[in-house]
Parts: sequence; structure tokens; C-alpha cells
Amino acid sequence: MSDLPPSPRTGTGAPPLLRLSHIARTYNLGTPAEVRVLADVSLELRPGEAVGLIAPSGAGKSTLLHIAGLLDTPDAGRVEIDGRDLSRAADRARTLARRDRIGFVYQFHHLLPEFSALENVMIPQLAAGAGRAAARQRALALLAMVEVDHRARHRPAELSGGEQQRVAIARALANRPRILLADEPTGNLDPDTAEHVFTMLMSLVHAEGVAALVATHNHVLAARMDRRLELRQGRLLPLS
Repeated sequence: MSDLPPSPRTGTGAPPLLRLSHIARTYNLGTPAEVRVLADVSLELRPGEAVGLIAPSGAGKSTLLHIAGLLDTPDAGRVEIDGRDLSRAADRARTLARRDRIGFVYQFHHLLPEFSALENVMIPQLAAGAGRAAARQRALALLAMVEVDHRARHRPAELSGGEQQRVAIARALANRPRILLADEPTGNLDPDTAEHVFTMLMSLVHAEGVAALVATHNHVLAARMDRRLELRQGRLLPLS
């Protein structure tokens, strides 16, 4: 039997898409003192589930997201994607898993400035081997879902901050990832725009059936997710 905290969607019988088991991470800053960022973190995420991750700056939420997204390696513990332990897999296996299984949304949109919104959503698909026509169709469908398809031919500099972030969300889901990791996705937006972008994000999570872990300082938005977890002193604690 798993010793991980149960998900409220376990009744669906769906196995977890992401499982973190007893993750630990310590940084040596070049002095005798070490900083233990993650002490013993365990987590399960299932399809269509959005989990809010609450943590103050410096608490380790970005480290946790990087480990979950196979961008960093834990000192101890396991990272399982679709039941496969990739904690210490070869670089190529980790790269392919990130490309095919994981989508990332950051506080800054990181769109490619020389390409249009449509092209920004097409590029990850083309890199994964999709045909141009299929990539374009998928990109237009996603842009329509986040209500910026009328801006498809505009470059990022011609879009508002909220439009840029919605394009970034569409891009993150372009390759139909099983897992979505978001680090303060509305942190740079005004409250009204943040609300609109968050609503779009949650709609896509449920429509696409992905498992989403969303780090945010916004307790109001976090309260609307399926679960809330707080990262405190290197451990995850449930919030009511």
C-alpha cells in the first residue's frame, strides 16, 4: 500500500501520472553550511486534477517543480512519470519524457519574439515530429480554447500580458502532455487578467485531462483548485 497522501480523485481508479516519493534536495553553497530545501516530499497527481502549491519565496517550490519536471535530480527519493521511475534516468530518456509528457508554464511567458502566436504553439509540435498541417490545426484549436485565436498571426510584442500568458499556456499543452507544471503563472498580471488567465488554465486542465501542479502566492486562486498543499520547512502539508 502506498504511504503517499491520497488524492481526492482516487475513486476514479486512475493511476497517478506523477508520483514523488520521499524527495530530498540539499544545496551546498560553497561554505561549510548546507541548505536543505526539500526534506521528505511525497505527492501523487492524477488525470484532470489541479493542485495548488503554496510557498513563500525561497521555500523551495521552484526546486520541487524542477525535480518534478526532470530538470533537476533529487539527492534521494523517486520521480515516477506514468509509473516509470525517471529520477536518475539517462539524459535522453529524461529529455524525451519532458518533451512528450510534461508541459511547463512560467511567470514570464518566454515566447519566441520573432514568431507569431500561432508559430509559438506549432514549434514544440514540429520539434516532436508532427506534420505542419496537424501542428497548425492543433495550435489553432488551443488558441481558440484560450480565446486568442483572433491574434494568432501577431507576434508577442503585439499582444497584451494576459494574451501572451494564454499563448504560453497553449504552447505548454501543444504536445498533449500528461502533466502540467506551472510556476506563478499569473504572478505578473493584474487581478482581473490573472482571474481570466487562471480560468482558462483550469478549463484546459480539465478538458485535456492533465495532472497540474500550480505554484502560486494567490490564496484565492489556489482555493479554487482540487487540493492545496503548503511547502513548509522542506515538507508538503495539506491545507483545508
